[in-house]
Amino acid sequence: MYVRSAPGTYIWLALLFGTTIALHHMSPEFEEEFLRQRSTNIHELSNNPVRVLISSAMWIDGGYWLPYVVLYSLFHAQAERWLGTVRWLAVCVAAHVLATLISEGALLWGIRHGMAPESAVNTLDIGVSYALAGVVAVLTYRIRAPWRYPYGMVVLVVYGVPLVTGRTFTDLGHFTAVLIGLGCYPLVRGRPRPRNPKETAAALRG
Repeated sequence: MYVRSAPGTYIWLALLFGTTIALHHMSPEFEEEFLRQRSTNIHELSNNPVRVLISSAMWIDGGYWLPYVVLYSLFHAQAERWLGTVRWLAVCVAAHVLATLISEGALLWGIRHGMAPESAVNTLDIGVSYALAGVVAVLTYRIRAPWRYPYGMVVLVVYGVPLVTGRTFTDLGHFTAVLIGLGCYPLVRGRPRPRNPKETAAALRG
């Protein structure tokens, strides 16, 4: 019942499990080139934008699947049950696609202005973290005031501090995805919210 109530989340997890197993059977040299062709780097986005935007979300950077089971159950599954599969997927796609394009656009700007090497056009950029960041952010609206404000602040700090201290294109992508998730407020209108702190805690636990 728990899995069936969030089909999109657990189908995605199943796909990630399969691709992770596949990665563990590849040699390091083949794996790097294989993932680079499915990466949303500047080179691949220029030549195969739709293909790599889809394929990059089917692989886990680092190859560890179990932590994502926890993260997907805590955030994606809750958002899908609350918003419905179509709206949840809309948040995921918006965060993944727009954050990717904005962060890679910033990287391209850096290359053209001598702030990043030319080789950065082939930087490996795969994974599901932008979509996750967007969903983490949109869940702010599931919590009633005043409890939503501390949650929202924590999300902004968690994703904002790396942007200030690291200033990499992926840090920019994650923070952008959070802002996109917060910008998805029109999708959450009319969705039910917990009425008190106990219900809020129960909702976040699923």
